Amino acid sequence: MLHVRQFGPEDGVPVLMVHGVTGHGGRWQRLAEEFLDGFRVIAPDLRGHGHSPALPPWTLEQHAADLLSVLDSLAVTGLPVIGHSFGGAAAIHLARLAPQRVTKLVLLDPAIGLDPQFVMDTMPMWPQVFQTIEEAGEWQRKEWAGISLRDVAEELQENFAQTSDGRWMQRSSYSAVVTAWSEMCRVAQVPPPTTHTLLVSATQSPFVRPAFVNACQMSMRDSLETVRFDGGHMLQFEHPVETAELITNFLGR
Repeated sequence: MLHVRQFGPEDGVPVLMVHGVTGHGGRWQRLAEEFLDGFRVIAPDLRGHGHSPALPPWTLEQHAADLLSVLDSLAVTGLPVIGHSFGGAAAIHLARLAPQRVTKLVLLDPAIGLDPQFVMDTMPMWPQVFQTIEEAGEWQRKEWAGISLRDVAEELQENFAQTSDGRWMQRSSYSAVVTAWSEMCRVAQVPPPTTHTLLVSATQSPFVRPAFVNACQMSMRDSLETVRFDGGHMLQFEHPVETAELITNFLGR
């Protein structure tokens, strides 16, 4: 069973939020608690990430089945689903697996249907290992250039763990991460044609390919809304106010 975090009021409108590769459910906390008023955010750690079990398989189909199990365990019959990056791909697969359980989809710069050569050039060839937590912090600040130091500090505290030999690594399983990159360059699946979907592509990010947007438009027609967002891939950290406005306006609050 996945490790699940929940943010916001218990009687709020439930929404499932799915993080990207190497991430964890805690990445949604600030957005949920400071900018998404009235929502009960359900934020699991995907398999192989955060505090969830690391056992394979790590396919998109397994991630979708895991997310469905979370909804079953919480007795949530239907709700909007928000996915960022690889989490967007997992959210699409959840909607295709159980379309009656996903009332709306918000895809924040989803990473799906990527070019294999781009994946080879982008994915880490080996796990990042740091001698000290300070070294890990320096690396994280460079990775998240433009993101607040507060968010970097919280990521460092939440998503890094010390190994048995005293070094520091991200909590995510390297095998799960590599598999996720492979899954992202599979032929893209689009959301079910009747699932009302907001597709947000960041102008300073290479992840949303025109071919995927075109496929969604041809398949979904009036069920699809698209937004070009002036920002980078980590838009929920770089522009939390604007990201929250996109979400709340689309979900009808």
